[in-house]
Amino acid sequence: MSTVWGVNVGTHDSSLASVVDGELVFAAHSERSSRKKNDRELHPTTVQQALDVGGEPDKIVFYERDTWKRARQIWAGQYRTAFSKPDVRMLIPIVNTMPIEETLHHHVPSRSVAHHHSHAAAGYYTSPYRDAAVLVVDSIGEWETLTIWKGEGKHLKRVFSQGYPHSVGLWYSAMTQRIGLKPNEDEYILMGWAALGDPNKYKKRIYDDFFKPIKPGNAGVRFKENLHRGCLTWAPELNTPQDYADIAASTQAVYEHVFKHLINETKRLVKSDNLVVMGGCALNCVANSIAHQEYNGNVWIMPNPGDAGSSLGAVLAYQQDFIEWTGPYQGYNIAGDYPVNSTLKQLQSTGLVGVANGKAEFGPRALGNRSLFADPRGTDVKDRVNTVKRRQEFRPFAPVILEADASDYFDGPVGPYMQYTSVCKQPELFPAIAHYDNTSRVQTVNQKEHPGLFKLLTEWKKRTGCPMLLNTSLNIKGEPMVDTEADAERWQEQYNVPVFTKEDKQ
Repeated sequence: MSTVWGVNVGTHDSSLASVVDGELVFAAHSERSSRKKNDRELHPTTVQQALDVGGEPDKIVFYERDTWKRARQIWAGQYRTAFSKPDVRMLIPIVNTMPIEETLHHHVPSRSVAHHHSHAAAGYYTSPYRDAAVLVVDSIGEWETLTIWKGEGKHLKRVFSQGYPHSVGLWYSAMTQRIGLKPNEDEYILMGWAALGDPNKYKKRIYDDFFKPIKPGNAGVRFKENLHRGCLTWAPELNTPQDYADIAASTQAVYEHVFKHLINETKRLVKSDNLVVMGGCALNCVANSIAHQEYNGNVWIMPNPGDAGSSLGAVLAYQQDFIEWTGPYQGYNIAGDYPVNSTLKQLQSTGLVGVANGKAEFGPRALGNRSLFADPRGTDVKDRVNTVKRRQEFRPFAPVILEADASDYFDGPVGPYMQYTSVCKQPELFPAIAHYDNTSRVQTVNQKEHPGLFKLLTEWKKRTGCPMLLNTSLNIKGEPMVDTEADAERWQEQYNVPVFTKEDKQ
């Protein structure tokens, strides 16, 4: 038996993946154990969970080439960061027993793979395709910020690369900070805020102020200045809430323009009918719909496309082989039958309930196993859920619906991982899941991928005639999702919302 660990540590969204004989048996975000959002360190509990499921590793593959990254940090003047950070191999925590400590620190061979190679591998080798174009867009790796790859058989070949400081991701994060949000964390809030603004108000100004002309036939996206330290001094006269909404809308509009250019260049450079999109920017579900349209739906986005997902990507880049993707449910397991009847009873009583059951989702979105569910009907539901989660009132919520029913209620791309936006056909009936522009980020469910959630939705529809539920993550703003039974009990007590971890047999 061969066990290979992929490790992302020392950067935001630390995570660990364990692959045993070519099968993914465990993958988890460290923040779920430490309860520290975007934790940079690898928590001992996460390490122990991986050991419990897959045993000790025979090899450890680290995400990012540490020396390359330090070189870029020195070049960028980040001397303190470059020289103060310990070697990543020393950031795997000591666990309970001396043999395991010795194994992890002394006897296990290790290597590292490049940041963008890990992203590309995580996407391509989990995809259903055996040939594909792969587009990776993020803030920054060691040096690379944008890459395009050709996947053919088991081989991945980089066909385009753009380097620091020219970065679409850094620009989007800088604009996130400019409107008072937290960079590298709140970009999805900017995307939601965009629906309240005028996308044409500052679109040209933003493009002209930050971008060098983008031309067909050249995949590069170059900037007039290094945005690594943000752009807080840009347009200081724009400082009202409506200004911020207009900046958000215009930023999103510019990003979609740039993304469309990158899709066209990817099609030019790689002749394939299939597309894989990866990197942190692949979480922009509004723009992802452009890719879906351009490739006639032949698009794969691994549900954890950002840095946390690259713990798995590190293993796959090293092994250079496909893995059977069995779904995003790869983390800590809360055993027991999915609480269908308990959840239905609570929904019909109060309209709001939490579920923490089965293996935790590997990715930033709750997909039924660490979810807060609500009845999407009623004008007060959105406010109730936002109050519980302590979020801004404009933030949208996603619907989860049976796969067979989706086209009856939504127009546009849908899927099992909330990766695209569609137009809700009857927003007046389901106001809690329709955004200000009547769009929804739809999660579809079938019996094979999630039988418990499938049964819950089927029974909910039979009892109420409503074909969907509001589904949001079981957390509050700024905190990681619930992971364990103890987390669920604590969340229930603190926020006064029932959380079911298994079906009550009584």
